[in-house]
Amino acid sequence: MAGRTFLFDPPDRFVAGALGQPGQRTFFLQASKGSAVLSVAVEKVQVALLAIRIGELIETLERRAPDAQAVDAQAAKAHAVDAQATEAQAAPRLVAVSPQRARGLTEPVVEAFRVGSMTITYDDERHDLTLEARELGDDDSDDGEPQDGDLGEAGHVMRVRLGLNEARSFAEEAMVVLAAGRPPCPICGEPLDPQGHICLRRNGYVM
Repeated sequence: MAGRTFLFDPPDRFVAGALGQPGQRTFFLQASKGSAVLSVAVEKVQVALLAIRIGELIETLERRAPDAQAVDAQAAKAHAVDAQATEAQAAPRLVAVSPQRARGLTEPVVEAFRVGSMTITYDDERHDLTLEARELGDDDSDDGEPQDGDLGEAGHVMRVRLGLNEARSFAEEAMVVLAAGRPPCPICGEPLDPQGHICLRRNGYVM
């Protein structure tokens, strides 16, 4: 059965967030438009790679065109259209930010699918970015790093169009979510475990 494309062009809100305790968190990308909310599960490394890739792309665009932000604002106003999201849930309810709850996410969080691969493309005419996140399939690579090019037809797809300012905000907020996990050990740099951290640089002594 052919997959479905969930389009948010533009979204009211697009965020990366996490559920669970530090060290045991499940990460999501979530897009919403009106009462329609779509949440897809991703790996922590996929969130990090996505934020980094967006930041690098925006830096490249700004070096090429210093007035990119002004152009982006005009394009967003001229081309904004209603999203055609096909999964509707209860009206969004914003919740307090907490590592134990859905950090940055609108609850309830219902996983639509797990992401296998992502692409980011830039539209020279609209001056915006399109993120496409494809459902995990048997032929997906392990890293899920955002790539250039088409996704193909198999599996469900989340497609989100963002102005450059919105994309920058998403990347910055995603890095905050990533940093809210386990703090690093001051000696070896590995994440600290609440149940006790075995520090390799202290010959395995528990911190």
